[in-house]
Amino acid sequence: MDERVKVSLSWSGGKDSAFALWLLMQDPGFEVALLHTTFGEETKRVGMHGIPEKLIEMQALSIGLPLDNIYYPASGDNQAYESAINRYLDFLSLEGISHIAFGDIFLEDLKKYREDQLASKDFKAVFPLWGKDTKTLSKEFIRSGFKTLICAADADKIEDQWMGKTYDEAFLNQLKDEVDPCGEFGEFHTFCHDGPIFRNPISYRLGETVMKSYDIKKEDGSTGQKRFFFIEVIE
Repeated sequence: MDERVKVSLSWSGGKDSAFALWLLMQDPGFEVALLHTTFGEETKRVGMHGIPEKLIEMQALSIGLPLDNIYYPASGDNQAYESAINRYLDFLSLEGISHIAFGDIFLEDLKKYREDQLASKDFKAVFPLWGKDTKTLSKEFIRSGFKTLICAADADKIEDQWMGKTYDEAFLNQLKDEVDPCGEFGEFHTFCHDGPIFRNPISYRLGETVMKSYDIKKEDGSTGQKRFFFIEVIE
């Protein structure tokens, strides 16, 4: 009898979810039954990664796992996102799945948020990368044969010349000391297009790099703006 725990993995298309999937695939205690990705209802893109839905679907096809597409409308808070996720959890319950895997590494508040949200629906969270040193993890990811490009970045921390470039030793070596090598604080985001989880590489083209500004709430309660670079990744 197969006693492996079935999980649905939260798939962003980037390096952390890719590496988390790779580790789970090698873990005899788990079976990744499917992937799920949240998309903006209007944009059909992945949050701060900016990756279009079609490329995420191409990744899932190459991996060989079903992909559930979850859409949520733009809003000023997390309510729309949480409502969409809760509906998805109801669906998974009917499929006999009660565990969700994430690629988070060390943000305690985010981990607790996920665990609390899942617990309200009698689900449990799985964190394959949790607690690992991000310097070590970044090198392990590269050595494992994954190919990833920088698709979005904090304009105050990453220069635009790195947009579309490969996440490799050269990229890591130029990072400022305050930038986490895995971008765990949102300094940059990635698109994974090849590696040991894929049956074949994902074909893509690169378009132009643009900069967008977002309103953010600071720790003192005031409002400011944050600038991000995005490079168009095209199928």
